[in-house]
Amino acid sequence: MEKIPSFTVNHLILNPGVYISRIDVAGKEQITTYDLRITKPNAEPVMNTAEVHTIEHLGATFLRNSEEKDNIIYFGPMGCRTGFYLITKKGLKQEGLMKLLKDTFSFISTYEGNIPGASARDCGNYSDQSLDMAHYFAKKYLKTLDAIRDFQFSY
Repeated sequence: MEKIPSFTVNHLILNPGVYISRIDVAGKEQITTYDLRITKPNAEPVMNTAEVHTIEHLGATFLRNSEEKDNIIYFGPMGCRTGFYLITKKGLKQEGLMKLLKDTFSFISTYEGNIPGASARDCGNYSDQSLDMAHYFAKKYLKTLDAIRDFQFSY
């Protein structure tokens, strides 16, 4: 079988940051997948499922209530637990994307209260959550976002 593009990325040199993973066309819509890399692959410990799950719930809730909500298709974790994918209907300009990401991770870093959707009725594994560690990784990623000067459009 042919190796898919995401498995051709050299994870030995990949750093935390924001990358355009792929751009697809579905009908008349351009679909952009952003790779939000929070930890350095194969060098830092990965996030545990509890904090990944909490970031997913908070991030998805925030994004789907943001000004860009009509462009948000998906926000969810990478299987390797080093980051998240953000999929949008249209590509966002660097300034707009960085503002959206900073707003999202600022929200996650300071969120207090019940985690949206974290109930037996609303989630298949609702008790696997860690708000404290979600705060930690959101703050860590905000530092990464603040250090980005030139957006990396690909790996």
